Amino acid sequence: MKPADVCIAVMVAVIWGLAFVASRIALDELPPELMTALRFGIAAVPCLFLRKPKVSWPLLIAISLNLFLGQFLAQSIAIAHGMPVGLTSVIVQSQALFTIAFAAIIFGEWPSRMQMVGIGIAAIGLLMISGTVGHDFSAGAFAILMISPICFAVGNLLLRPAQGARMFDLFAWLCLCAAVPLFALSLVTLGVKPTWQALSQMSMAGIACMLFVGAVSTSIAYWQWGRLLRDHPAAQVVPFALLVPFVGSAASSIVFGERFGPLRLAGMAAVIGGIAIMLFSRSPQPQTKIA
Repeated sequence: MKPADVCIAVMVAVIWGLAFVASRIALDELPPELMTALRFGIAAVPCLFLRKPKVSWPLLIAISLNLFLGQFLAQSIAIAHGMPVGLTSVIVQSQALFTIAFAAIIFGEWPSRMQMVGIGIAAIGLLMISGTVGHDFSAGAFAILMISPICFAVGNLLLRPAQGARMFDLFAWLCLCAAVPLFALSLVTLGVKPTWQALSQMSMAGIACMLFVGAVSTSIAYWQWGRLLRDHPAAQVVPFALLVPFVGSAASSIVFGERFGPLRLAGMAAVIGGIAIMLFSRSPQPQTKIA
């Protein structure tokens, strides 16, 4: 990779890590459904100037419902119900474990022995983290959050048939497909008047966070990440995603004073270590790109 692309990969990882903190601040002012809808509504603005990519509507909707709607709605609900932001940024990255597992089951792309070791270590880390349930977050919030990496993994696999589309166009339309049902969900669950009141009473900090999460983290960062995956082997690009939980955890510790006990810290380290082993190990068959 060129030095410029390395800088872009690091920048994207930092943006995604900081987005967890920005989302938490926005959730202090907006319900999870509305915050997630606004996120993708902002990111979908380019659709006004872009043609729909040459991807069928069923595939486009299926990708969006998993990669965007399911993943980020689960994150928002879990954070709103007490999941610590730093811990959330680690658990979401377990999508690598589920992506490899689903690819093996569906496509017969069986992982190598070292990747199996990585999967085992990451799974043990998740079990260790689950052992801290009840201290500062509930089992229900943890269960909801686990939907996020699973949807992320399914979205990764569904992206494969759409790899020929232009990345910026594709992600803009994926955001639109997520924003429409999310706004509808917000109107149904909250009502028209409360929805409007929540939007109209946002503070400048809340607006700034939403612009960062929607325009920068979702639109620009995903576009650049997709471009890097298009121009370089996934093995060179994907490991940069390991920076996300470190940035998210550090930022959460500084902004919210989040602290990690010995068991949780060991579990987080095991998850990240297991994912690193999976990503840096070679597979005997062509391996799935983890977006």
